Amino acid sequence: MLKYFSFLLLALTFLLSALSACSFNPSLQGKGESYLQGEWKQDSIAKQKQLLTYSLYNFKFNCDSVFIQINTFSKVNSGMDSCMNAGHWSEYIRGTYLQVNDTLHIKGNFCNADYSLKKQAGCFRSGPYEAAFKSIKKNDSLIQFLSTSSVIPVNLRLIKKITCTPKPL
Repeated sequence: MLKYFSFLLLALTFLLSALSACSFNPSLQGKGESYLQGEWKQDSIAKQKQLLTYSLYNFKFNCDSVFIQINTFSKVNSGMDSCMNAGHWSEYIRGTYLQVNDTLHIKGNFCNADYSLKKQAGCFRSGPYEAAFKSIKKNDSLIQFLSTSSVIPVNLRLIKKITCTPKPL
């Protein structure tokens, strides 16, 4: 009887510890950062006429999701003309973001123009995308992202405010 009780107590302890260590994934997407919700556009960068290659960004933050369009302009032909379109091309990224203190962490994948996942590489980058930006809110309609991989700041202006309505996962 004592062995049976000891075994039952051990099994119950194991079950309770296993249940308390596990948690279900949330059934709704996260709300994200309220100040970011909306569509943001980078119009220009300082001295862009003097640069051989530069990129301008468009961001759309909806709850904890992010959609990015990178418009690149180049005076140098570094690839096939059919891809580089006479020095102007766009790349697209779909992912999620998380802000920790002043750093915005973005994880996603390169996509097609309709933000569907790429099935094959093609002309431009494909696969995972990860970036970190220091986020500085200048005012309600102007933010600045400082990339950890570039010295050129990304100054974005709000072009459309969005209200987050979390969707089921």
